[in-house]
Amino acid sequence: MASPFPSVLLLYNDPEQVCGPCAESEAGVLDQVVAVETALQALGVDCRRAPVRTLADLPGVLERSPQPLVFNLVETLQGSAPMANRVPSVVRAFGKACTGNDSSCLDLTLDKARAKAVLREYGLPVPAGCVVPPGQVPTAAALPAGPLIVKPVATDASEGIEAASVFPAGFCPALLDRVRELHTRFGQAVLVEQLVGSRELNVALFADHDGVRVLPVAEIDFTDFPADKPRIVDYAAKWLPDSFESTHTPRRLPAPIPAETAQRVQEMARQAWLAVGCQGYARVDFRLGADGSLHVLEVNANPDIAEDAGFAAALAAAGTPYADFVRALLLDALGGSLPTVVPAAPTGVPMSESGELTVRATIPADRERILFLLQDTGFFRPSEVVVAQEVLDDCLSGREPDYFSLTALLGDLPVGWVSYGPIPGTVGSYDIYWLAVDRQVQGKGIGRRLLAATEADIRQRGGARAVIETAGQALYGSTRSFYLKAGYTEAARLTDFYDVGDDKVVYLRAFPQE
Repeated sequence: MASPFPSVLLLYNDPEQVCGPCAESEAGVLDQVVAVETALQALGVDCRRAPVRTLADLPGVLERSPQPLVFNLVETLQGSAPMANRVPSVVRAFGKACTGNDSSCLDLTLDKARAKAVLREYGLPVPAGCVVPPGQVPTAAALPAGPLIVKPVATDASEGIEAASVFPAGFCPALLDRVRELHTRFGQAVLVEQLVGSRELNVALFADHDGVRVLPVAEIDFTDFPADKPRIVDYAAKWLPDSFESTHTPRRLPAPIPAETAQRVQEMARQAWLAVGCQGYARVDFRLGADGSLHVLEVNANPDIAEDAGFAAALAAAGTPYADFVRALLLDALGGSLPTVVPAAPTGVPMSESGELTVRATIPADRERILFLLQDTGFFRPSEVVVAQEVLDDCLSGREPDYFSLTALLGDLPVGWVSYGPIPGTVGSYDIYWLAVDRQVQGKGIGRRLLAATEADIRQRGGARAVIETAGQALYGSTRSFYLKAGYTEAARLTDFYDVGDDKVVYLRAFPQE
């Protein structure tokens, strides 16, 4: 029987000539290739292997490959995980579907500090810490209380993490030496954060026809570790099979924890998935304290899916055949695992059958629909909607406006609006005043599309930076995490600006000048 799936290009980083201190983790991709290839064969899907060594190799490989669907297993290119993160964008630029997470999610989650900032804004607990740029060292005042762990801010697979990374007493001269060493070895910033809890849990998730499937909670068991050995999953535990760390960190699945705790972990994993915008599959790591406290340690948007890895073990614990998991990833890449019909708001405005998302300049016919969705979001006070109406009317006045305005449409239906303009008295600075998306279609990339179109127009007008202001109260946590994920940084926070307990938070993004 013929497979319903198109042929697949199995893309992976070629570890043949890899050497150095992290060669083991890079070579591990071959086990994933075998596992996925075997599953594709079991599903009757035609596939072809395609190793790549550099990003420059990729366009040629894609041009020569007729396969319309790419199974992306690329983890690093020329020893660079950030370079590998570009792969999904290049694949999609060639008109091919691609499994797994997109480039923006891979970039976000690889940067541990930035990802934790997003998770924190989303209301999830993360360890306290600080980022130390190359060439600098932290002061005692800048660090939280010990114990502390020092790690590269943007590496994968526990690279740069070992027993010597932990400092039980906190700040000390040896910690500064470790920071300098990691700066030299990895050429990037270092994250110094609290080592919270004493138990390590993880949860695997993947997208299927019902939405997001959350698998059973796993625990890495440190019971056999001596009292003076840090209870962490370091590089040796993952990649050096003959080491003490590897042979004394068995996986317990399901984790021996109360059912209530397991449910809490799984729900937090689901929230972390949503916070960083995961697609396809991911793993969320946690630390559990003796008092029951939980902290999200990391979201791994490109976890190991070899048959002997934790993800496959979680699938087995859930009774899910590995081939079914691969099938779900193919469906997700093709858009077949998520609803394709977006409900329209009750306005009587028809939506075209195509439901295609487009962005264009706002026109007078959009006005009533935009005012409706501003009120319907629940984020704006009536007085704020009045101000937004004044801004909208200025954009539609026909005279030289103070503001510019774009509308996002699904088919013929306006579902999003953004207003922006130059900041008086500045050179190249633009304010993004309003950004709103119909609450019935939030979380579908419409806000990101509007923001990207706005930034492109600002740059075309000679703008050098964009400024966005929002509120600091909990209601706006998802809004703040959205801006952080979009590449904005918190530039200022004015305490009690809007009201007691309601800060004004200012975000900034500078655009590279050509």
